[in-house]
Amino acid sequence: MSRRTRQVVRVVLGLALAVGLLGWGFPRFAKTTWGEVLDNVQTVSWWQASGFLGLVLLGLGCYTLTFTGSLPGLSSWRAFIVNICGSSVSNLLPGGGAVGLAATYTILRSWGFKNRDVSTSAIVTGVWNTLARIALPIVAIVMLWVGNDGLPRSLTSAALAATISGLALFGAFVAILASERAAQAIGRGLDRALEPLFRRRRRTMSIDALVHDMRHRINDVVRSGWLQMTLGMVGFFGFYYLLFVLIMSSVSVFMPLGILFAAFAIGRLITAVGITPGGVGLTESATVVALVGWGADPAAAGAGVLLFSIFTHLMEVPLGALGWLAWSLSPRAKGATGEDADDEAAVRAG
Repeated sequence: MSRRTRQVVRVVLGLALAVGLLGWGFPRFAKTTWGEVLDNVQTVSWWQASGFLGLVLLGLGCYTLTFTGSLPGLSSWRAFIVNICGSSVSNLLPGGGAVGLAATYTILRSWGFKNRDVSTSAIVTGVWNTLARIALPIVAIVMLWVGNDGLPRSLTSAALAATISGLALFGAFVAILASERAAQAIGRGLDRALEPLFRRRRRTMSIDALVHDMRHRINDVVRSGWLQMTLGMVGFFGFYYLLFVLIMSSVSVFMPLGILFAAFAIGRLITAVGITPGGVGLTESATVVALVGWGADPAAAGAGVLLFSIFTHLMEVPLGALGWLAWSLSPRAKGATGEDADDEAAVRAG
């Protein structure tokens, strides 16, 4: 089977799974029916929906801090365009993160940013995003413990797994930044692990050399932008959690904030799963199971989860279309210089 055929099969299967989970599995996991869910959705007014959209825009606006902190010289407006364009593509395809990254690379290169700066930004923001999603279940555990709301075994297990994964990722990242020897060791390990992927490709730079080359640039970005990037992630997830709470309130799901945050954390963690586009189907099913398991009304919880998915997932598609239009009308930089050509070789190698 050719590579293109495998990609098509993966996309079709991912979309089919998402449709099956939403259409058939979601109401059954919620222990309700689509009719009851939609009846609850209709209780939300247009002015409430407008407020929900405003919170989405505020959350996306906060995320521009993470982008601009990872890529010096990038304006907030351009960071917003890059974010919504990349997110819209990622939300349309299973494993769309790679396509979204390619879109981000294309847009930033058209504005004159060098390949090495873009690749450094992609690595740093990827680590920050992953660590933030891993941290959410841990924060949820603390909130449930402080509120005496009980610690479900499933959430405790998820938090434990997230803690182990997060510590491993954070440890590897810190090791690359702090130790030349550790960076080389990790680079050689990645080289051996990914060797089968490159057997048919001619590489101009090994991953070992790429890690060494990028280490100093990553150090510079993290040293100068870590606080700004962290505040951006906190604002992004903070506004999205506020959106989740207000949506649940609008459909009469009133639960302790710790429990709502736990359900929110489970959903955000699963968005990282690339089986379906943006984790659609998996995210909604897991979130509604958690809410119903903690005592929420099934139909109301299903309506709240559906609305949250619409505003945080589907709404990014039309926003992305506007972003692509804004990018198409924006001025372009001149072609790559000779120095950029060397950068391209490094990016292709990685």
